[in-house]
Amino acid sequence: MKVAVCTEDVPGERRVATLPDVIASMLNAGLEVIVQAGAGRHALATDAAYTSAGATVEASIDLSEIDVLLHVRPLTVETVSRLRPGVITLGLCSPSTEPEVVRALRDARITSFAMELVPRISRAQSMDALTSQALVAGYRCVLEAATRYPRFFPLFMTAAGTIPPAKVLVLGAGVAGLQAIATAKRLGGVVSAYDVRPASADEVRSMGASFVTLDLESLEASGGYAREMTEDRANRQRDLLTPYIERSDVVITTAAVPGRAAPVLVTAKMLATMKPGSVIVDLAAESGGNVEGSIAGQDVEIKLPDSGSVTLVGMKDAASAMPADASRLYAKNVVNLLLLMTKDGEVVPDFADEVVAGTCLTHDGVIRHEPTAAVLGNPVEKDKVGEPADKADVGEPADPDKVGEPVDKGSDAR
Repeated sequence: MKVAVCTEDVPGERRVATLPDVIASMLNAGLEVIVQAGAGRHALATDAAYTSAGATVEASIDLSEIDVLLHVRPLTVETVSRLRPGVITLGLCSPSTEPEVVRALRDARITSFAMELVPRISRAQSMDALTSQALVAGYRCVLEAATRYPRFFPLFMTAAGTIPPAKVLVLGAGVAGLQAIATAKRLGGVVSAYDVRPASADEVRSMGASFVTLDLESLEASGGYAREMTEDRANRQRDLLTPYIERSDVVITTAAVPGRAAPVLVTAKMLATMKPGSVIVDLAAESGGNVEGSIAGQDVEIKLPDSGSVTLVGMKDAASAMPADASRLYAKNVVNLLLLMTKDGEVVPDFADEVVAGTCLTHDGVIRHEPTAAVLGNPVEKDKVGEPADKADVGEPADPDKVGEPVDKGSDAR
């Protein structure tokens, strides 16, 4: 079977779905790998490296002749239209924000696997792309803060005097948050963190940070995830967090809710209490922002009431900012899932396997991911696949809290 990897054409996307390092494992499984020329250039993977690894490099790939397509960003409707029925795709799909693409995949009878939907179970950890990419994003957030903060992160004791360390506050103790904590500690900052799940306190302390405890009820849901809070609780949380924001030199926010706008953790009023020169980095800026006024991909200067300003950094394409290692991790995630479904040179999904079934978005003209199907609907009869879904099927699911999968275990400081 022919496995294809094309150049990502979304502006700002620098990752690639496979690297030369993992080509051998696909070839050993009996698969043929085709890579579009230049696909890995940002990830430091040359066409010659792909060729040496055993892949075929082509200037353009005829999608009508492939069997499997590996990708990073969600496919476009136009790309889906070029695939023949029965093709298998593996990549990030953003089903809650790309409904037209999901419909196109369904109607074209594409078997699509969304890397966001990989079940959070032990044997699927090596396929968990959300975790691997959150690690990259959390690391990058601190670097972005450090380059903008006008002072040192670490403590310096010199003959000319003592320079105190930066005080760093991380909101959210999931994968991204924990990596942000670890990175800020390596840079010498004094780090504290908050999460709505009290159980995350041990993880925070294990990273060398102090845990912020607020006089609020726990919001830990089943499976260790954080559940959504009421507006009243959100207001009380913001009030209690304000003194910690005020004392911090650097704040990193990492909360995200799949398929919805990110929860606002820091208001403009809270920003006004920060010290001149402080920096706040909003990892959730692309989904609305945890910080009031943040803009994805831009720095916003927040003027303080008296004098000075605070720099608000809206992160965009955080993982893509480190394309080599982000691609290295993502490529392993994808190939591990692909090989799970490969036998004797054929990719044949076994839907009795909970990993395969849980990750599948569409198959044989049906949306298999139930929360997405609840929103978009499925054709009543399979022989009518290809006709537009009834408009009556498009709406809110019975339980909107179940749309999508958690971004990362405990990542939300909601």
